[in-house]
Amino acid sequence: MTPAWLSFFGFKESPFSKEVTDADLWLPSSKTALVDELCEALSERASVSMVGEPGVGKTCVLRALRHRLPSAGFRLTYCHNATLGRRDFYRQLCLALGLAPSATAAGVFYAVTTHVEELGHERLHPVFLLDEAHLLHQDVLDHLHILLNYQWDSKSLLSLVLVGLPELEGRLARRHHRSLYSRVHTRLRVEPLTPDDTAEYLRFRLARVGCEKELFASDAVAMMHECASGALRDLDRLATAALRESARKKRKLVERDVLARIVDSDTAEVAS
Repeated sequence: MTPAWLSFFGFKESPFSKEVTDADLWLPSSKTALVDELCEALSERASVSMVGEPGVGKTCVLRALRHRLPSAGFRLTYCHNATLGRRDFYRQLCLALGLAPSATAAGVFYAVTTHVEELGHERLHPVFLLDEAHLLHQDVLDHLHILLNYQWDSKSLLSLVLVGLPELEGRLARRHHRSLYSRVHTRLRVEPLTPDDTAEYLRFRLARVGCEKELFASDAVAMMHECASGALRDLDRLATAALRESARKKRKLVERDVLARIVDSDTAEVAS
């Protein structure tokens, strides 16, 4: 059954759902440039760190990378459970790679590194995407530079892409981790949306579900941008809530007063 607010606006699906294919992702020029830099770094077999505040589009950039990077030359493996200890981290990698994990820490590490070398023989460059990397267990972070060491550290057979909140930069920059950080040659930051980006994003997501007219008043868009602090995830939530509220009021245009009530409600919930 289609929710009433979708029917009111003539939508068949929610315009701000996260269920979007890689090919249909919206990226402003700033994030497209990040994808370009990632592709260039990985084509040079480098490792990368990428940080940004919650919801600013880090995972969108990774998904765009997955869509852009040629599968013929690369093998991407995505891991997001960053709170595991070292043995379980490598067991997780084994499972993600389709390998049977050993019972010992040495065994799982050997399985992963042997697999990386075999991919090299097949002219495939493996890329391990480690999301939420700011949460990596200290034992794992201490060991990652060893994972990058092949043939007496003379071959770049593997790239790591470490993705997380800005705290990740601080952890990597500690003297204790200089062996890893010195191997991370490309260091990127995902910035929040600009006001123009926000307006463009709203139009893009509406057009994706067949709506070409403006549903958000300009002052409502400005307020959404300010309240979301340029974060896509918060923008999706606010836009959806605003459309629902406007539909309840039988109003085809989302105006600032509707946004104000939603923001006030959010503020009251946080205060309580």
